[in-house]
Amino acid sequence: MNFERKELSNSQLVDLYKKILKPRLVEEKMLILIRQGKISKWFSGIGQEAISVGITAALDSDEYILPMHRNLGVFTTREIPLHRLFSQWQGKRNGFTKGRDRSFHFGTQEYNIIGMISHLGPQLGIADGIALANKLKNNGKVTAVFTGEGATSEGDFHEALNIAAVWELPVLFVIENNGYGLSTPTNEQYRCENLADKGAGYGMESHIVDGNNILDVYHLITSLKASMEHNPRPVLLEFKTFRMRGHEEASGTKYVPQELMDLWAAKDPVENFKNYLMTTSVLNEEEEDRIRTEIKLEIDTDWAKVKEEPEIIATLDEELNDVYKSFDYKEVTPNSETENIRLIDAISSSLRQSMEHHDNLVIMGQDIAEYGGAFKITDGFVSQFGKERVRNTPICESAVVAAANGLSINGFKAVVEMQFADFVSTGFNPIVNLLAKQHYRWQEKSDVVVRMPCGGGTQAGPFHSQTNEAWFTKTPGLKVVYPAFPYDAKGLLNTAINDPNPVLFFEHKQLYRSVYQEVPKEYYTLPFGKAALLREGNDVTIISFGAGVHWALETLDKNPDIHADLLDLRTLQPMDWESIYNSVKKTNRVIILQEDTLFGAVASDISAMIMEQCFEFLDAPVKRVASIESAIPFMKSLEDQFLPKNRFENELKALLTY
Repeated sequence: MNFERKELSNSQLVDLYKKILKPRLVEEKMLILIRQGKISKWFSGIGQEAISVGITAALDSDEYILPMHRNLGVFTTREIPLHRLFSQWQGKRNGFTKGRDRSFHFGTQEYNIIGMISHLGPQLGIADGIALANKLKNNGKVTAVFTGEGATSEGDFHEALNIAAVWELPVLFVIENNGYGLSTPTNEQYRCENLADKGAGYGMESHIVDGNNILDVYHLITSLKASMEHNPRPVLLEFKTFRMRGHEEASGTKYVPQELMDLWAAKDPVENFKNYLMTTSVLNEEEEDRIRTEIKLEIDTDWAKVKEEPEIIATLDEELNDVYKSFDYKEVTPNSETENIRLIDAISSSLRQSMEHHDNLVIMGQDIAEYGGAFKITDGFVSQFGKERVRNTPICESAVVAAANGLSINGFKAVVEMQFADFVSTGFNPIVNLLAKQHYRWQEKSDVVVRMPCGGGTQAGPFHSQTNEAWFTKTPGLKVVYPAFPYDAKGLLNTAINDPNPVLFFEHKQLYRSVYQEVPKEYYTLPFGKAALLREGNDVTIISFGAGVHWALETLDKNPDIHADLLDLRTLQPMDWESIYNSVKKTNRVIILQEDTLFGAVASDISAMIMEQCFEFLDAPVKRVASIESAIPFMKSLEDQFLPKNRFENELKALLTY
């Protein structure tokens, strides 16, 4: 192995040796402990340390790094105290996740490290968002994100590279090509000769690097960092290396030919660098022994600290309170000046005033810039706020949602427009596994609103007409808002943008231009978790949201002899259980109307909760009315049959005569 020191001093070379030796010695300790049964699982990075250490050493401490399982050297080079890492791995409170996640599945703003989730790919999009925030701040900072050769097969990899290229984001995409994705060799993962070749397809600079030569890694990253500060751009880096142990220790390495193991053992990045320093008289045996002894003492001392830490005691309140970041809702009351506008105008007004209210707010979505979006909600925004804050995105919902999360991590707010709520399925993973769980896992907010134009009645067929709120009300950590009127839409969207938690904001397309209301011209907010009582009566409680509210109003107008409490839920998570229970206890009958199909949807949970909490007050079974159990069809006659609007009146009357 050929090492070139270039301008590095002896002390810098020794410092790099200390940095690369430390994770190796920590790993050797962990391998002993796992054989002793004192730790449960370990993902080894032995043989790959030069990449983690070389990159981290070349970057500034305030530049974000997004590592994976085998990047212990990132954490140790950032000088996270070992006892905190040990506590994390042992599930102790002094770790970073309060025992809620293991190994390297955590982030820390203190050390500017954002750990991965097991789905791997979404962290590449997070890096895009972090880098976009840096670019908006014009601070010259670089972001480095790691992935393995296996994860380059994921769609998130390609989406993230494409976004970074189109937006010219200063991201180092680091591929650790260690030969195997668990047991699957590279010849079963991809057909190009080198993964770096993929960079050309995205118009991206790329490099192939000896991932076992720490000086090659360090010099290249140092050079790229200096260049990218003045010429922001993404760079794809393929580091050729090898994983000397199993995917995790239980996997073993029997699937690897012994001659391959022997070849890479001779390329050991720690031993070769040590030998180079010895032969060039930068280091001698006595100094090396002292360095090794000091690191081992630190390891043993910090491990002893962790053994003394008590086990975590489960506390129900703490677990539930950490699902969401606390939000100090501030009510903003406008003056009396109003205008008669449509639902779509109210949403546009909210976005415009929120952009004025929050100078760190970025809106992203397909065709939302000059074109103004598929529904023209952001028409004119570019001329007022500029293309930096009103951003057209490629068609890649997963990476866009992940990038929104990266913006949040790096101090921004983000609103993502799904062109249609149906399309969120291709961004489902980062919403339910990244945004929803982030605060619970490591107490980091996810300040993202995902706007969801939804609903039927427009003969748009199975892929443009779904109302899919139940996909998200099931997931702890998400808030779900579904207004039926312009006044509510504006106030609730303002609150959603203020809220540091992820919010799914549903907007019924059929209501966009059909519902008018007097709406304050000024900026104002409305609280989550407060249903609106639209009609009052003692005969029955009608519970609905979205278009269903208007169907219920039409039915009541046709039947003035029916005196009902009509509750418009407005938000589905949080739910206003108090208003629901109070109304049911008054009327003793309840019917729930939703546009979604019946099984497993919101109405089912409302019904179950009413049965549990109000059973003794009921004079009839709880009734649910919903769309039929099929995909939503295209032709009007079929769609009319699908939707519950025309069935609701009969079901309501049947309930009243029960």
